[in-house]
Amino acid sequence: MASQDWFDKDFYAVLGVSKDVSDAELKKTYRKLARQYHPDSNPGDAKAEAKFKEISEAHAVLADPEQRREYDQVRAMGTGARFTSAGSGQQGGFDDVFGGMFGSGQRQNFTTGGAGFDDLFGGIFGNGRFGQTSGGFRGDGGPIRGRDLVASTALDFVTAINGDTISLQPAGGKTIKVRIPAGVSDQQKIRLKGKGEPSPDGGEAGDLVLTVTVRKHPVFERDGLNLRVDVPVTFVEATLGATIEVPTLGGEPVRLRVAPGTPSGRVLRVKGRGVSTTKGSGDLLATVQIAVPNHLNAEAQQALEAFAKALPAENPRDDLISRAKG
Repeated sequence: MASQDWFDKDFYAVLGVSKDVSDAELKKTYRKLARQYHPDSNPGDAKAEAKFKEISEAHAVLADPEQRREYDQVRAMGTGARFTSAGSGQQGGFDDVFGGMFGSGQRQNFTTGGAGFDDLFGGIFGNGRFGQTSGGFRGDGGPIRGRDLVASTALDFVTAINGDTISLQPAGGKTIKVRIPAGVSDQQKIRLKGKGEPSPDGGEAGDLVLTVTVRKHPVFERDGLNLRVDVPVTFVEATLGATIEVPTLGGEPVRLRVAPGTPSGRVLRVKGRGVSTTKGSGDLLATVQIAVPNHLNAEAQQALEAFAKALPAENPRDDLISRAKG
């Protein structure tokens, strides 16, 4: 992101947080807003999609300590005197300054990381940083490492679990192929060595730090390396026992045995059918949910009433009430 954009955008206001917001509160606020404005939750709503991109951009900068420090510095300078383009009589930002010097005002959607005002002005006056001499062709010492780039992408649930190769298109740059490892989680950062800005004097290129947003799945939910799924079971199946089919992610359903007398909320485990990463594999956890029929025909209702009369005269809530009284 160009520094002029940072002059113009108040990321704290976008997220509705104060400038001294903690990392934990920032993350909590972002997740709440992301759920509210996510395109999957607002299909066809262009305003919600634009808002989601806006809060994602703000979070990407403020959640990174170095980016946040640089942003605060840029915004602090923006509250005072601002640079003016020569002969225009209008205010301009860093884009105007650098565009005038080097003949280019082009902006990129990627943001640079880990650089403050010392990097910006040091490059103009012959130093990589204040008090540090540039290496390579321009000075003494070793070459200067290129700056990091920060980007974000959204993945569907299955791609995040299985991994894939995706393409990123920086503004005005070449397409970058990125390998997403299997099992990447929501808001995980992936550092791609050497995919950032090139060194100004032949040194090592910077890295690309990619933040991944994972879209929700309509059936499965991730819990660490495990996958969770709610499975409806009829009252008769739970009472008498049954063998049922349970869906798996990207595969055929598996058959599980429901023991007689299984209560709602019991978890059935399928070993090794969760998330597989280099650190290990999880399980599929199927939570039993008793499905209650919303209508009965006359015959079924009579049979159920006869069943109720045959049960012992016990109140299943007696123990709950007793424990509540202490």
